[in-house]
Amino acid sequence: MDTHLVSSKYAVKTLEKALRIYTPSLREKALADFLADRCDDLGFKDIHQDEVGNLIAIKGSGEPRIMLCGHMDVVPGRIKVRKEGDYLFGRGASDAKSPLIAMLFAASSMQENEGTVIFVGAVDEEGNATGIKNLVKNKPEIDYAIFGEPSSIQKVTIAYKGRLAINLKINVENSAHASAPWLAKNAIEETATVVKDLKNNLEGGQENKTKGMMLTASLTEIRGGTSHNITPKECIATIDIRIPVDMNCNSVEEKITTSINEISSKRGIEILYSVVDETEPFEAAHNSALVRAITLAVLDVEQKRPTLIRKTGTGDMNVVGNQLKIPVITYGPGDPHEAHTIDEKVSIEEFLKGIDVFKRTLFHLKRLHGRSK
Repeated sequence: MDTHLVSSKYAVKTLEKALRIYTPSLREKALADFLADRCDDLGFKDIHQDEVGNLIAIKGSGEPRIMLCGHMDVVPGRIKVRKEGDYLFGRGASDAKSPLIAMLFAASSMQENEGTVIFVGAVDEEGNATGIKNLVKNKPEIDYAIFGEPSSIQKVTIAYKGRLAINLKINVENSAHASAPWLAKNAIEETATVVKDLKNNLEGGQENKTKGMMLTASLTEIRGGTSHNITPKECIATIDIRIPVDMNCNSVEEKITTSINEISSKRGIEILYSVVDETEPFEAAHNSALVRAITLAVLDVEQKRPTLIRKTGTGDMNVVGNQLKIPVITYGPGDPHEAHTIDEKVSIEEFLKGIDVFKRTLFHLKRLHGRSK
């Protein structure tokens, strides 16, 4: 098949078929097989599925080497696949089968010696990121990476916050009968105070910062108490901390340790804490060839510059950018607010524009990569 002549109709049909394959996390095999067949039709080489189920296929040759990675899994919940006007409905229509299939067709346009595209359909993005962790572990030789997530055509995500999740264990030594609460401290009440003080210590002094550049600490889980009429001796709380790109996990952990030691001695209670997740923040350099290439691509298609945004979440981009030390961005057709909704949909016009933006990005990247060497 001449990949330059892939019709819009064929692209939309492929997306529609992909939506009909229901792929909750770690049940992506049917879609991986479907994509492998499409890659074969479109002239990709070295088409294979790795040990965790990621689909990987290569197109083109030479430099630069660009990974286009979308995820195959969706959050649970089936949605009837249907077309209404310009919209295509289905689970994953926005998050993230539209970006994934747009990447497939953009990658298929790559000719020999124009650069190498590594197209990846990743597993388990909505779960424990098994797919992306395995990709990074195998240390792929790539110069740039783009992750496919719905951003809308005119927005490019260049930064994600980092994340620290910590467990706090508060122990007050004794419990008492609820009819004589003065005989012991109450671990749940103490936890409320500890969390409030720690949150204030971490979040203080940020009045002039934008949300994208703020450190935030959220109490997300709490477990304590053994009986309805006994004051609790122990309580465990989980705090989810999001770290902006001008900070790092280490400096935040030092602040947590200092705060907890102060609160513990002030209140006369034992506080133990452990880190359960640690992901460094990441931001792609604004002057990198990748950011410049996608800016020019959006200009080509939309006649206006895209908005570069910092997101407050944490994504696969953090893992790849920090471990491989390369420019990474997240981009794709689709409205991010449609993700995970009960009637998820995507604009067909936007999906087709997404293919063009990815194609133009590959074209500009070849040119700019040569200059930046």
